[in-house]
Amino acid sequence: QVQLVESGGGLVQAGGSLRLSCAASGRTFTNFAMGWFRQAPGKERELVAAINWSSISTYYVDSVKGRFTISRDNAKNTVYLQMESLKPEDTAAYYCAASLVEPVQRVDGYHYWGQGTQVTVSS
Repeated sequence: QVQLVESGGGLVQAGGSLRLSCAASGRTFTNFAMGWFRQAPGKERELVAAINWSSISTYYVDSVKGRFTISRDNAKNTVYLQMESLKPEDTAAYYCAASLVEPVQRVDGYHYWGQGTQVTVSS
C-alpha cells in the first residue's frame, strides 16, 4: 500500500500559477510511476500529467502542454505539479495517483489515490 496526500490547491485568477504537491508514504516511492488526474463537475476524470520513477519519461495531456510541469523528488517521496498560465477550464478537483505499471499514461494502472485538492481558476 501507498498513502498519498495532496496539497496546494486553491483559488487563483486566470493567468496565475499554483503548485500542487503530493506526499507519499508506505511502500518504496521509486517503485511507482506517479500521475496527476483531474475531474471537473459533470466531466470524466482525465490524466493530466504523469512521470516515471526516474523522471526520464513524462506525459502531458494536450490541453496543458507548455503550461504544466510534473516533477518528483524521490528523496522527499513527493511529486509536484507546477501549473502556469491557468485558465478557467483548468478548474477541477486534482488527484494524485500511483501506478506500478508503465507506460505512465496507462490509466488503468493507477490503483492508489489521494483524497484530492480543489483548484478553482476565476476569469
